[in-house]
Amino acid sequence: MTTQGTVDYLISLVHELRKLSAETEWVEFKHNNEDPNEIGEYLSALANAAALIGKSSAYLLWGIDDTTHDVVGTTFRPGKKKVGNEELENWLLRLLDPKIHFRFHPVDVDGKPVVLLEISRASLHPVRFQGQEYIRVGSYKKKLKDYPEKERALWRIFDQIPFEDGVAAERVPSEGVLKLLDYPAFFDLAERPLPERREGILEALADDALIRPAEVGGWDVTNLGAILFAKKLDDFRTLRRKAFRVIRYKGNSRVETIRELAGTKGYASGFEGLIDFINGLVPSNEVIGKALRKTMPMFPELAVRELVANALIHQDFFVTGAGPMLEIFDDRMEITNPGDPLIDADRFVDSPPRSRNEALASLMRRFRICEERGTGIDKVVSQVEQYQLPAPLFEVPPGFTRTVLFAHRPFREMGKADRVRACYLHACLRYVTHQPTTNTSLRERFGISPTNRAVASRLLREAVEAGMIRLAGEDVPDKLRTYIPYWA
Repeated sequence: MTTQGTVDYLISLVHELRKLSAETEWVEFKHNNEDPNEIGEYLSALANAAALIGKSSAYLLWGIDDTTHDVVGTTFRPGKKKVGNEELENWLLRLLDPKIHFRFHPVDVDGKPVVLLEISRASLHPVRFQGQEYIRVGSYKKKLKDYPEKERALWRIFDQIPFEDGVAAERVPSEGVLKLLDYPAFFDLAERPLPERREGILEALADDALIRPAEVGGWDVTNLGAILFAKKLDDFRTLRRKAFRVIRYKGNSRVETIRELAGTKGYASGFEGLIDFINGLVPSNEVIGKALRKTMPMFPELAVRELVANALIHQDFFVTGAGPMLEIFDDRMEITNPGDPLIDADRFVDSPPRSRNEALASLMRRFRICEERGTGIDKVVSQVEQYQLPAPLFEVPPGFTRTVLFAHRPFREMGKADRVRACYLHACLRYVTHQPTTNTSLRERFGISPTNRAVASRLLREAVEAGMIRLAGEDVPDKLRTYIPYWA
C-alpha cells in the first residue's frame, strides 16, 4: 500500500492504471455503479486475485470508461454513501473476513471526479464477503468455489509466501526510498562504503531484497526493508503495530506505569538504541565485593539482548494488532512476541535453530545483532546461572511466546517449581556442552556450600520425581551419580 495519499501520486497512479491494455484480474473500472453488495464482492475478488498473481494491491476505479479507459468522471461519493444508517466503509469492513485494509481515494483527474479504491492483497486465507469467497477470472467476478484449481493455487501461495517478501510501500520514487529508509545505517551495519551516487545506493538495497523495481515505475519497499531500516515505522501502515514496546511498571503488577515507549525505527537501525533504552530502565543491585561496592544491573545485559533479538526475529508477523513487547517490574522482566514457538518450549536449549522469518534472521545475523546457531537461549540460561538468579520461565499463552527473567531471590525463598525448573535447565545446558550434571555442579549453580550436599541431592530428587531429569546410569553409588534431561 502507499505510504501517503498525495494528490500527485494518486493522479499518477490513475494514469498508470489507465495505460493497461484491458481490465485485469487486479484492476476493475467502473462509471457510476455504487451498489454496496457489488463493491463488497469486488473487494473479495480483487484481494484474492492480487494474492494469486503476486500483486501487493488491487484497484477498483470509478469514473473511468471500462473499454476506452478515458476519464469520464463519476457521481459516486463514498464518504457520503450509507447502507441504512451505517457509513459504507464501516459496513463493508464489518462484512469482510478477514478485515483487510482498503481505502477510498476521491481525486480530480483532468478536471473530472474519480474515485480510486485501493485494496490490500489477501494473506493467510481467502477474503470473504458476507461469508462468500470471490475471485477474478479474466475481467469477470466469480465465486471462488466454482474454480477449485484457483482455490488450491491460492492456498499454496498462502503457505509459501514469507512475510519478508510482502510489500510495505509500493511505487515509491527513488528520492522517496531514501527518505523512508535509513540507508546510511544499512551500509554501516554491512560494513560497506556508502556509494556516492543514488543509483549505487538503490542497487545495493535491491541486492539484499530491501526494495525491488515496481512494474509501473519507481520502487516497492519490501516488508524486509521497512521492518529493518524504516526511519519511522509509522510511515508504513501495515507495520505500525510491529514497533517494539517497552513498559516500566511500578511494583510487581501492571496497575501503575512509570514509563512507556514504542520504538520508531526499523529493527536493525534502531537495535542498539533500543537496548540502551532498556538498560537505562532496568533496576540495579549493589554488590559488595572484597574491597569495593559494585553496581550491577538486575538482569544480565547479554541475556536481555539475546531475548529482545529473539522476540524481534521469531515473531509471527501475520498476527495482526500485536507486536513484540518488553515489560519491566520490580521483581521480573517479561519479553513477549506474537506467535506460537516453532519448537517445544522445553527444548529451547538443545534444539537446532528454526527461523520463522528466514530472510530477516539471516540479515540480522549478518549485522551481528543475533545468531542463527541456536545458542541464544543457551547464553541466556548460562548468564542467569552466573548471576545465580532463578531460572528463566518460558511460557506459551495462546498465540504468543513469553520469556520471564526473575530478579535475584535467595535460595531459601525459591518455590519448588523454581527449583525444578532451574535443575532442568541446568541439566540441559550441561548436556549440550557434553558435561554431566552432578551434585557438585548443582551446588555451584545455586551457590550452595560444599557441606550441604544433602540440599543439592534433595533438589535433584525433586527434579527426577517431576519427570524433568533422569539418572544417566543405574546402580551407581550416590557420590558418582550423574543426571541428564528427560529427553536425552
